Amino acid sequence: MTSAIRHSVERYYTGKFMEHGPTARGVDWNSPESQELRFGQLLKLHDRSGQPFSITDFGCGYGALVPYLTARYDEFVYRGYDLSAEMLEYARREHADPPRVDFVADATELEASDYTVASGILNVKLDADDENWRGYVLDTLDRLAALSTRGFAFNVLTSYSDADRMRPDLYYADPAFLFDHCKRRYSRNVALLHDYELYEFTVVVRLA
Repeated sequence: MTSAIRHSVERYYTGKFMEHGPTARGVDWNSPESQELRFGQLLKLHDRSGQPFSITDFGCGYGALVPYLTARYDEFVYRGYDLSAEMLEYARREHADPPRVDFVADATELEASDYTVASGILNVKLDADDENWRGYVLDTLDRLAALSTRGFAFNVLTSYSDADRMRPDLYYADPAFLFDHCKRRYSRNVALLHDYELYEFTVVVRLA
């Protein structure tokens, strides 16, 4: 089931990218402003200002996080991973800066970084049922944890969204469930960020 889900997700996002190009809509966000707001929530993970760090962008799309990081941090090493070959081709062409920036198509090539972030990859379940998608979400969180030495962060649409705006092809997670899961499975140091103006939440898990 996981393999079938990944194939469906890859086709969906590649389609968005081919339709809208390297834009927020090309990775299924409404606007560049909301995309950057999400980056800001995820990067609360890095609380050592001025210190160099390494980061894995799990589901990197066309590499939009790279210029965001470049504008705010002097020293970092970035590795992006995505299912979409078309997005990775663009990302490699536009953000080539070896050895500081790298993109891979094979998750087995990923090495542990200080931090791992995942933005938007847990939302679009398409025709998967909630039970199977939740299994996919939890499996993904295990992968994020395994790739991280200091911590990881991810965002998910919230079950507190307005009922009349909820779509059947999207997954709306229970914030309390995922907070509890992360506290019990990964770390005692977990933050649930649900105080920004989007119909979602961010979980920050600190491992060290």
